[in-house]
Amino acid sequence: MCKKQFWVNPYQTAHLTKVSWLEGDQVELEETIFYAESGGQESDTGTIAGIAVLKAEKQGRTIRYTLEQTPAFSVGEEVWVKIDWPRRYQLMKLHFAAELVLELFYQRFSNVEKIGAHISQDKSRIDFYWPESIAPLLPSVTEQANHLIAQDTPILSAFSDEAEERRYWQVEGFAKVPCGGTHLKSTGEVGPIRLKRKNIGGGKERVEIYLT
Repeated sequence: MCKKQFWVNPYQTAHLTKVSWLEGDQVELEETIFYAESGGQESDTGTIAGIAVLKAEKQGRTIRYTLEQTPAFSVGEEVWVKIDWPRRYQLMKLHFAAELVLELFYQRFSNVEKIGAHISQDKSRIDFYWPESIAPLLPSVTEQANHLIAQDTPILSAFSDEAEERRYWQVEGFAKVPCGGTHLKSTGEVGPIRLKRKNIGGGKERVEIYLT
């Protein structure tokens, strides 16, 4: 099992840890700040011992990294892990913005059904089953989301079950949501957002979320 340092401090950009497993260009670490894609949030980008990471994959309770080249280090050696912080911070903001918008839909519309989500560095999106254009709903959802963001309320992120690595985020008075991503300290860090509707056909609607 690998200790997920990105849960302890999602703002950490570099970390010294030990190699726990190595095979060719693939490596596992005792501890890591390097997030692997999960829950729609894309993986971090960065380096291990100065070598670019091409892929980060969850393997049970650990994370396996594929490097750009076969490394010279060995199991048990210490290595520096570094992430692209501007990218991580964008992902954190767009991740929470998507979670916030989704929760507003859940609270306001009893028949809403999420069927997909994706968080990238430039935008996040949520896909729904919805029988008609979702566009008329977006102005009021945007207004409410931006109001909650502007309140700059603390975001609590913690384990609900540490043994099973189940986590959640919570904004007091708004929602408590299961999620194992990397989270901001407060809603105000997101800044204003805007929403855009996209029709993806077959009774499905997409809401795209952008930082402004």
